[in-house]
Amino acid sequence: MTLQDKTHLVSKPTGHLPAGSRRWPLLALASAALLLMIFYAVIDGAHVDHDPLLTAGDWAGYALCHRITDRSFTIDGRQFPLCARCTGMYLGAGLTAVALFLAGRKRRVLLPQKAIFLALLGLIAIMGVDGLNSYSHFFPSAPHLYEPRNALRLATGMGAGLTLGIITFAALAQALWRPPVYRPLLENWREFGALLALGSTGVLAVLSNQAALLYVLAVASSAGLLFVVTALNSALLLVALRSDGQSTTWKEAARPLLAGFLLAILELSAVSALRWSVTGTMAGFPGL
Repeated sequence: MTLQDKTHLVSKPTGHLPAGSRRWPLLALASAALLLMIFYAVIDGAHVDHDPLLTAGDWAGYALCHRITDRSFTIDGRQFPLCARCTGMYLGAGLTAVALFLAGRKRRVLLPQKAIFLALLGLIAIMGVDGLNSYSHFFPSAPHLYEPRNALRLATGMGAGLTLGIITFAALAQALWRPPVYRPLLENWREFGALLALGSTGVLAVLSNQAALLYVLAVASSAGLLFVVTALNSALLLVALRSDGQSTTWKEAARPLLAGFLLAILELSAVSALRWSVTGTMAGFPGL
């Protein structure tokens, strides 16, 4: 594709992007679902122990997360589906995807400018440092930079999750849409700051320790995990089958997205079943 073609796509009217009026029903539906989940969690805390959404999240999280109990948040004593760090990471990825979708950027395929992208990568590096410091506490004689805390695990995971969400969203858009929009997902530092503010709000919401809110966020973090695996599966399938960049509507995109979703369920279930057969526990690892 020539530079002239790409310029044409950039300036192309955004008729393919969801209009504001079309996003209101989605917002209303999401709000109704949120209120329903909050009500369900509030009316009887005993429901949380055997909640089907949290149980499904446990099984999905078990495939990719260590789920060590003392490194996880709880809802009235009931462990989150993901550890503190993974909760932040996949909640961040999910929040990023929702924000970009609602901003009408589903067809944008370019990563942010170099300086902003380096800042996003820096968030992953911060999580890496905190993760290594946290891991070193398994070995009492190893040097430690500071005492690890779940709040730090959550915050650094959230930062990495925002970056993961940007990269995953761009990869999926590149694989799905025709024509793509050759504009960055984040235009400037102001939008980068808004994304950080969104992630910070998510962190503060988890740390609020409000049972109803924790329930919603625990489910949302599991949904974020499923989004990431589904998106990567769909993109890889489209590239492998040389069918990438063919969808012009959501109806056409539904098939690869459904295939990626079903493959994600199979993959996560297979890994979880294998881990269960080896460890026999859904929380952490024997001996840790």
